[in-house]
Amino acid sequence: MKKRPLIGLTLDAEPAGGWSKYPWYALRQNYTEAVNSLGGLAVALPHDAALAEEYLDRLDGLIVTGGAFDVDPALYGETERHQTVELKADRTTAELALLQGALRRNMPVLGICGGQQLMAVALGGTLHQHIPDAIPDALEHEQKTSHYEPGHEVKILAGTKLYDIVGPVMKANTSHHQAVRAPGRSVVNALAPDGVIEGIEDPTRKFCIGVQWHPEYFVDAGDKALYEAFLGACHD
Repeated sequence: MKKRPLIGLTLDAEPAGGWSKYPWYALRQNYTEAVNSLGGLAVALPHDAALAEEYLDRLDGLIVTGGAFDVDPALYGETERHQTVELKADRTTAELALLQGALRRNMPVLGICGGQQLMAVALGGTLHQHIPDAIPDALEHEQKTSHYEPGHEVKILAGTKLYDIVGPVMKANTSHHQAVRAPGRSVVNALAPDGVIEGIEDPTRKFCIGVQWHPEYFVDAGDKALYEAFLGACHD
């Protein structure tokens, strides 16, 4: 029986208060269920940048998850911060250490939503800090309906690895107020109908794909195919 690849997933974090009087981590169950249901073995990664390399020594693949926060604009060279931007500095520092370490190792990486945005920044790209102010006539990218339902279609660009995996079009959920502006050393692999970048990849690496939507909900058949391709790369 083939050994399950060990997949690290980054956690969200909140300060003391609310659910607990102590600082706490959180991760939606469907993140781990998506990995485990398709033959992986999911483990959660705490925010300790100093231990990033030791975690990576044990992992076969990395998933950088999404969350209700933003990448610090200073990390992509901007001095002004939009009023809607919310930071989680410790999380970003830890995720960036893990992501950069994984890229150096050519370890398979999947970036989801904010994880895709951090991937773009790690590869020299930049972000739109707030879509409604940056892109005229943009779609509603923060859907009010269940994330188990699609928010809009996404065009997958021919000639990309993502196209080879999922085909020319997908239905995607949508929950973001920022988006990739310039992909840096990555290439764009998916676009929303309004032109907003919905995915990036680095074709020079074994598997380095980021998507703006949340494939762990399995809204579209392509979501499962994406996870299967990622886990397949982690086996190699």
